[in-house]
Amino acid sequence: MASIDALQKEIIEDFSMFEDWMGKYEHLIEFGKSLSPLDDQYKTEDYEVKGCQAKVWLHTEIVDGKLVFEADSDAIITKGIIGLLVHVLSDHEVDEILNTNLYFIDEIGIKEHLSPTRSNGLVSMIKQMKIYALGYKAKA
Repeated sequence: MASIDALQKEIIEDFSMFEDWMGKYEHLIEFGKSLSPLDDQYKTEDYEVKGCQAKVWLHTEIVDGKLVFEADSDAIITKGIIGLLVHVLSDHEVDEILNTNLYFIDEIGIKEHLSPTRSNGLVSMIKQMKIYALGYKAKA
C-alpha cells in the first residue's frame, strides 16, 4: 500500500492533467463513484459527519492494525470529496493518519472552487476522520 504522502502526490499529478475545473469536478465525482457501497446500518445520525450541508456518513474500523474508512453522501460532489479523503487516509496506521498534513487539498485548489458551506464540510470530514483515529489511538 502506498503511503499517504505518495497518494497525495499521485492525486496532485492526476488533477494537474485537467485544464479546467469542469474536468477536475468530473474526476472528483469519479472518486465518489469508486467508493464501496456503505451498508445502510451506517447511514444513521450516529455516523453522520456534522458540519456538512449534504448528508455524509463515515464508518471506520481497525483491520490488521490499520484504520479503514467507509463513507457515502447523498450529494455527488460531496461524495467525491469524501471519496478522495477515503482514498488518501484509509488503510493506514493511526499515527500516520494523525501526523499527516493533507497538503494535496491546497495543491489541487479544491477549496477555492467549493462553496463556503462545502468548504466547511471538507474541514468537518477531515476533522471527523482524525477524531476517529484519535479514538482508536486512545483505545490502543
